[in-house]
Amino acid sequence: MKLCVSQGTFNPIHNAHLRVCEYALEHFNFDKVLLIPAYKPPHKDTGLSEARLDMARLAAQDMTGVEVSDIEYKREKKSYTYDTIAELYKQYDVTGKIHFLIGTDAFKNIETWYRADELKELVHFIVFLRGSLKDYEKKYFEKLRQKGYNYDIMKLPFLDVSSTEVRNNVKNGLSIANLVPKSVEKYIKENGLYRI
Repeated sequence: MKLCVSQGTFNPIHNAHLRVCEYALEHFNFDKVLLIPAYKPPHKDTGLSEARLDMARLAAQDMTGVEVSDIEYKREKKSYTYDTIAELYKQYDVTGKIHFLIGTDAFKNIETWYRADELKELVHFIVFLRGSLKDYEKKYFEKLRQKGYNYDIMKLPFLDVSSTEVRNNVKNGLSIANLVPKSVEKYIKENGLYRI
């Protein structure tokens, strides 16, 4: 199986997250993209762990080739990517390496991640761009390649949505109709999320 992983806080999941998954399926011919909400992200205190998983499931329910995994919820510990990827190799018959979707901002900090030197041996990164790479980013990414970080650049047509924007809109009584799937919008409203 040609497997790709999109891991994140997803607080909440929004249309840009889903577009990245669709684009990866269209352009890399993956058999499956696994959406993996982090149970307890190491660098963030997000709370709403069950709600984030529920919203991811709602968002992906009608997407062909996209599946939500609760692998990090079953561990009930801090969500380190290395541990998750190592476990996925035990669960799936993976062809080649697992591909890992990552934004440019996160990829710039990849060397600070838990067991990064071992993680780079387990995955092939797909770095999706928001806009274009600056010269200093190109140089840094090339240094990462020399250090053994294998990656492709995915030039996704820019979709300017962030989870922060969604939360702020809800808090301020503004519409999120064009930012998240209708099922997620309904869930947020019915459960009174992000109002404070």
